Amino acid sequence: MACSEDRNGADDPLDTLDDAAAAAAFRRLVRLLRHRHDAANIDLMGLAGFCRNCLGDWIAEAGGMDKEAARAIIHGMPTAEWKARHHVPATTEQLRRMEESMAKNPGPR
Repeated sequence: MACSEDRNGADDPLDTLDDAAAAAAFRRLVRLLRHRHDAANIDLMGLAGFCRNCLGDWIAEAGGMDKEAARAIIHGMPTAEWKARHHVPATTEQLRRMEESMAKNPGPR
């Protein structure tokens, strides 16, 4: 399941952001997500339409790397280890919210 399609606007100010500043902000976001294990991926998906796995997948796509390796960068450990430590099964309500949220994302799913 893709979280979204990257739709760059021709005049999007985001594209003028210095790469070093963007990278620093991204690393700060990832470190916060590594710290906030209580923010479950399913809840992130239900609220924002993306999660840690999406970030890893975007890195893999942008960098031409293996998905699992990219996800491990985001998790700070192999995905299987992260799941064993922090994953809890999703409730029916969480899955419903995720589906509704994902439907709002741009691009094919």
